[in-house]
Amino acid sequence: GGAMTDPKGDRSKGPSEQDDPDLFTRIVDSDEKGVYVSGAKAHQTGCINSHWIILMPTIRLTQNDKEYAIVGAIPADVKGLTYIYGRQSCDTRVMEGGGDIDLGNAKFGGQEAMMILDRVFIPWDKLFMDGEFEFASMLVERFTCYHRRSYVCKTGLGDVLIGAAATIADYNGVPNVSHIKDKIIEMTHLNETIFAAGIASSHQGHKMKSGVYLNDDMLAQVCKHNVTRFPYEISRLAQDIAGGLMVTLPSEKDFRHPEAGPM
Repeated sequence: GGAMTDPKGDRSKGPSEQDDPDLFTRIVDSDEKGVYVSGAKAHQTGCINSHWIILMPTIRLTQNDKEYAIVGAIPADVKGLTYIYGRQSCDTRVMEGGGDIDLGNAKFGGQEAMMILDRVFIPWDKLFMDGEFEFASMLVERFTCYHRRSYVCKTGLGDVLIGAAATIADYNGVPNVSHIKDKIIEMTHLNETIFAAGIASSHQGHKMKSGVYLNDDMLAQVCKHNVTRFPYEISRLAQDIAGGLMVTLPSEKDFRHPEAGPM
């Protein structure tokens, strides 16, 4: 898991200027074996599924922020690390007796957590940045370049939604109605635009001195911006095609109810 995002606090101030020093992850102590870090990482997608966590800075740092210039690897079950499980917009459905319809991917759905670090130990051989604040900005930029390119994965979800919308149009007997076809075409156009930006970012990548390839930064940002806009429009069009049934459907529990289900 790549743990980059700190709680941040007052966004107009740097890490060393905050009233609460733990709003950014920092080194609080060291000995002959390694360092100890405290702080938190927010919005950590998939962290509880990971074996290792890589802690990284989240913003540009200055000379005054040296204790916050840290990159280190910790086991996901290391002493002093607490996970506070995050919320999903539909997470109460897990408790409603559904599983096949309402939960989507019932066993492996997405999840996030906040990670609270209280004097977590990192041995010297797992510490990759130790006060070199001048490299923090470059690290953030390169991480986000890869990460925002990876958002092309959202187009897989788009493919499923487009297919479902087309199937519902068939069920409703309107697959050949012009405005229905126009909406499915627009959904496909938006989805493939996300995909195209991600693929183009990789295609325009360049080889760095280390031998590692870095994808095109500008196209990666475009991919991310597309992902923050287009999936919502795709969902809106799917709801237009499906009608009210999709958004006000009875629950799976109701469908399986001995009296209400058959009705």
